[in-house]
Amino acid sequence: MSMLQITLPDGSLREFPGPVTVAEVAASIGAGLAKAALGGKVNGELVDASFRIDASAKLAIVTAKDPEGLELIRHSTAHLLAYAVKELFPQAQVTIGPVIDNGFYYDFSYSRPFTPEDLVSIEKRMAELVAKDEPVVRRVLPRDEAVAYFKGLGEHYKAEIIGSIPADQAVSLYREGNFEDLCRGPHVPSTGKLKHFKLMKVAGAYWRGDSKNEMLQRIYGTAWASKDDLQQYLVRLEEAEKRDHRKLGRELDLFHIDEHAPGLVFWHPKGWTVWQKVEQYMRQVYRDNGYLEVKGPQIIDKSLWEKTGHWDKYRDNMFTTESEKRDYALKPMNCPGHILIFKQGIKSYRDLPLRYGEFGQCHRNEPSGGLHGIMRVRGFTQDDGHIFCTEDQILPECNTYTQVLKKVYADFGFSDILYKVSTRPAARIGSDELWDKAEKALMDSLRHSGCDFVISEGDGAFYGPKIEYTLKDALGREWQCGTMQVDFNLSERLDAEYTAEDGSRQRPVILHRAIVGSLERFIGILIEQHAGALPTWLAPAQVSVLNITDAQADYCREIASKLQKSLPNQDLRVNLDIRNEKITYKIREHSLQKLPYILVAGDKEKAAGTVAVRARGNKDLGVMSIDAFIELIASDIASKA
Repeated sequence: MSMLQITLPDGSLREFPGPVTVAEVAASIGAGLAKAALGGKVNGELVDASFRIDASAKLAIVTAKDPEGLELIRHSTAHLLAYAVKELFPQAQVTIGPVIDNGFYYDFSYSRPFTPEDLVSIEKRMAELVAKDEPVVRRVLPRDEAVAYFKGLGEHYKAEIIGSIPADQAVSLYREGNFEDLCRGPHVPSTGKLKHFKLMKVAGAYWRGDSKNEMLQRIYGTAWASKDDLQQYLVRLEEAEKRDHRKLGRELDLFHIDEHAPGLVFWHPKGWTVWQKVEQYMRQVYRDNGYLEVKGPQIIDKSLWEKTGHWDKYRDNMFTTESEKRDYALKPMNCPGHILIFKQGIKSYRDLPLRYGEFGQCHRNEPSGGLHGIMRVRGFTQDDGHIFCTEDQILPECNTYTQVLKKVYADFGFSDILYKVSTRPAARIGSDELWDKAEKALMDSLRHSGCDFVISEGDGAFYGPKIEYTLKDALGREWQCGTMQVDFNLSERLDAEYTAEDGSRQRPVILHRAIVGSLERFIGILIEQHAGALPTWLAPAQVSVLNITDAQADYCREIASKLQKSLPNQDLRVNLDIRNEKITYKIREHSLQKLPYILVAGDKEKAAGTVAVRARGNKDLGVMSIDAFIELIASDIASKA
């Protein structure tokens, strides 16, 4: 009789006389692994620990140390949450409960809103179910039988989900104790594997994401492989809450979002100062790298959006209007406008590469539930650029762009960048030869810049491959900002062309590129990265001058005036505070505004022509002359420290 062979990740073989489960293979290796096993990967497919292997196969045992193991924990904890809710609130109906970043959620239909006290009770019940260590058991039912089963339980949402599955398909169910749920799986072997979790909040969510449907209650939770991992995550969350740009935007008087204009930003003087510094910096980047700044209109006739395909495929996300029996849309992107500018006048190959840049304001009708401070808005401004070039110019343009992007991010305080190249999808335009050249140019440009990158097979747009540039912030969170997109399509759709060296008419390749992306979002990221304590060159106010008594008021006015005029080509942004308040009160107040520097002048300083200097973080830099301080802050600004 031939033996069943199991090949383990290290290449070793284990033989069994007949079918064997993943758990049994783990037990044959060792008791420790058997206890730690949460599931397995059989020939690359993630399965339950109870999965029966009936033919020779490759097997990897999955434990909590593996990414797949953490996914199993989170998926199973979502079901544990539903189990606890049904135990405490039998009339609640369960719907869906997927894994998300750092955790999970589960949606419920219930007659009243869940309260914070309910979450405490649910979490306590979950812990009790974990202590019972109930086995998680899978079974399979025909679709119609499963529909009838859940209808009999009064679970009409589950019945509706199963009813949408083709009639000839079976469905899998998982039971733990008295609770059974529809799920593809896999799951952990028993509830005792789910010890490190916390319920976070309740939010509203429409059934099937449609605002016409019932509003459900979504309970969010997080789950981790160890107590330390959970605790570290909660600490990160606490730190993220302190850094929340919405909270800091209020405290530092930078901006606000108003119910009269949902998804749009009201910039206050301080916030607009930050905006201007970011925009002016990026405008200099344009100038230094051969971009010609342009400006397109906000409202464009629908005929253009029909040519680009947006009117058919993106209309629900566009703000539209009508005038004199013509339909218009607020532009959701800048690309078509730049092509119309390119088309004015005859272009020669000698004009290429031609680089246009625009701080273009765009509007997209994002769902209200997806709006988030200034990170996700309906009106935003991009540092948008389009490079019209030949195929042979793709590589040098991409190479230069990546080098510039790295310097920009470093100047803003980001040194950790992730690079991803998205390659050709199955449905695409353009020849394979052209795609080969474009993909190679993108990858070679990253290699030349010394950037390690990952390849995302098939994730490019139908009209060309792209590079995505993702920042990692101080908390390890990832923000996709920059992009370089190769486009073989839009010049064809909008009939853009140039005269080649041989006199023929050719279509330019269009490179869509942005470095910071949405300025609103990027400023939100900056606020959170620096916890509101923006670097001196970006800070809305860079220094405050404070007197101790009225006797120094005129001296402080002189200091402020001298500072404001001290730097060539720019003014220092100076606050003058000569109110009749205690100096300790004034120092605290200005410190809370996270100013880089506070200058204090008393009688001694006035007599000596000096100031006492305090740096952010309650650092006492001692007494120095005004000129010495100007030299210090000028160096700070120049270094972008």
